[in-house]
Amino acid sequence: MHELPFASALPDVAFPAAVSGRGMASLSFLFQLERSQWWPPERLRQSQQAQLRRLLAHADAHVPFWRGRLRRLIEAAEGEPFWARWRELPLLTRRQIQQAGDALISPAMPEGHGELSEIFTSGSTSQPIRAVRSELWELLWSAFTVREHLWHARDLSAKLAVIRYSDKGKALWPDGKRYESWGFSTGDIFRTGPCVSLNITTPIDRQLEWLAREAPDYLLTHPTLLDRLLRASGDFRPTRLKQVLTISEILAPGLRALCRERWGVPVIDTYSTRECGYLAFQCPEHEHYHLQAESALIEVVDEDGAPVPPGAIGRVVVTPLHNLAMPLLRYDLGDYAESGDGACPCGRGLPVITRILGRRQNLLRLPDGSERWPLLSSGDIGVLLALAPILHYQFAQTAPDRIELRLVVDRPLAEVEIVHVLDWARAKFGDGFHFDLIFPPELGRSAAGKFEDFVSLL
Repeated sequence: MHELPFASALPDVAFPAAVSGRGMASLSFLFQLERSQWWPPERLRQSQQAQLRRLLAHADAHVPFWRGRLRRLIEAAEGEPFWARWRELPLLTRRQIQQAGDALISPAMPEGHGELSEIFTSGSTSQPIRAVRSELWELLWSAFTVREHLWHARDLSAKLAVIRYSDKGKALWPDGKRYESWGFSTGDIFRTGPCVSLNITTPIDRQLEWLAREAPDYLLTHPTLLDRLLRASGDFRPTRLKQVLTISEILAPGLRALCRERWGVPVIDTYSTRECGYLAFQCPEHEHYHLQAESALIEVVDEDGAPVPPGAIGRVVVTPLHNLAMPLLRYDLGDYAESGDGACPCGRGLPVITRILGRRQNLLRLPDGSERWPLLSSGDIGVLLALAPILHYQFAQTAPDRIELRLVVDRPLAEVEIVHVLDWARAKFGDGFHFDLIFPPELGRSAAGKFEDFVSLL
């Protein structure tokens, strides 16, 4: 573990560091989180219920959308009677959030929650929503940001590189953008090394040149971009790189192994949303994820809203526990995840999910009407890229029996290459589909830099 370089807000106080007021508040949360992660599940559940009851009381009293809907739940006895009624509460959908508008926003906030701010999701489900958040909620976000750094024993004095955002005209090659710290969440408490950022739309060869020139210790980016960087890197090995941090997208099977093989470093994945905050961090000792139970009640449920058994796949339903500005109760994210099977050997009592699978729009519908996850492993993609000079790819189901292969290519494909690509697609997706080949000049990302390699348009 690296020595933690605490930052003093007072120039005449060097040790012990006089951390800023905001940093002290984050530290108070971190002090508690350091202990609560080791609590048994029963104690975590009791604490969630205690906070949830306060959220419900506020929503019932002040939020028009929830008024009159929560009384039976508020009156439920402690323990299992409460959870039984909780599971009867209908799921909240993105469409309902859109339609509710200001009716989901609290016109009155308790003292100490600070100013309110709003953000808009990227709308990867084609249903963008507005979310309103309090300063207190954002302070918790900061504390969990630092928790994730501490879990994975990062050297905070080192250099962080970020290839994430796609804002037009910002962080452009060759220089990108430079910051003095890793951001306010960490910088409020610690003296960090610098952060450098590059626009995610930069061509891959220039991204690799920038990484070689900057020589970061840590790289933060999206999984789909990491895959492209690894495959294009050839003999290039980042000399100082210790970890790659991935966010925002589904981590494809085999990408961890590919990163270790090509660059010799681990991938550390995080599961979060802008409207709900951090949902799960990768365990420091294993590749599965711990739900961040202190900040959100996260359920993995079946189509009827009941909890799935360990090892089963279900819908991810989230209730942020501290955002009284816009209470989202049993919010159906649209994501699917696999529930963990038993306690984690690391000793943390935080619940476990094994993997995140994506949204329903990422499900392949077979000609017989059944559905499955067409997860594209690094092995699958490695085989495809060996067949033809493919620079970028995306697959879209456009009809029950048709899949569009969108391929950005270095040159027009020869007839034999087209045959091989179609054979690959039939082996991957099945013989029951007709495959349409199209060759766009590029494949775009969302405003947040996200990209999906498979999407269903049905």
